Amino acid sequence: MLQACLNGTRRPEESPWVPVGAGELAAEARRAVDAGAADIHLHPRDHRGAETLDPVAVQDVLQAAREAVGPNVPVGVTTGEWIEPDPARRARLIGSWTTLPDHASVNWHEDGADLVAHALLERGVGIEAGLFSGTRGPDAYLSSPFAGLALRLLAEVIGAPAGRAAAEARAMAGRLTSATSAPVLLHGEEDTAWTVLETAAELGLDARIGIEDSLTLPNGAPAEGNAPLVTAARQILRRGRGRLAP
Repeated sequence: MLQACLNGTRRPEESPWVPVGAGELAAEARRAVDAGAADIHLHPRDHRGAETLDPVAVQDVLQAAREAVGPNVPVGVTTGEWIEPDPARRARLIGSWTTLPDHASVNWHEDGADLVAHALLERGVGIEAGLFSGTRGPDAYLSSPFAGLALRLLAEVIGAPAGRAAAEARAMAGRLTSATSAPVLLHGEEDTAWTVLETAAELGLDARIGIEDSLTLPNGAPAEGNAPLVTAARQILRRGRGRLAP
């Protein structure tokens, strides 16, 4: 499975292709799906372009994205603590959502991850467990009462030197696949994004790519939106599947 991560924490000044409003996100979601993405992850923004968990903004972007991609493509959001540092308030905001995503990411190195996960499960929203390398996230998740309840594990290779990214990705994936039966989605960011995606292809794991993770194509050229990134990722994943075939 290839997920498209459309915007993340990116600001428009980083690239003219960062989608912000509901209409831009919906259009990028459609283009990403047309390029081969099977799942969408996005960060809703308010009218000022700031990330938000406000129910109105979440509703607007989810409705627009679902209208664009159709009913068979899951659409998820983030619950990052940088948006709302108070986990109790984060949980209350989730409880106030009038339109629900198919899934939402919960970063287990953040305070209150179990509380946020509980709020999501109460609403019937699937959990993507965000497990960052070099943090307490993997240990916190595996010892959590929610271990085994996640829709998938987002194994995020963060801050690793480019030369060590593949080895760190393999080690992290190996630990998680041996400890749980949940699907593992392996990904990196910035200069490790493509190395880690190639590692996911070699291991036969789910992957993701998008403006959130990389502003450039594998050849270093600027990506003119999410669709070219997805197209390049699909080519890498096809090659990986070919190597895995008997």
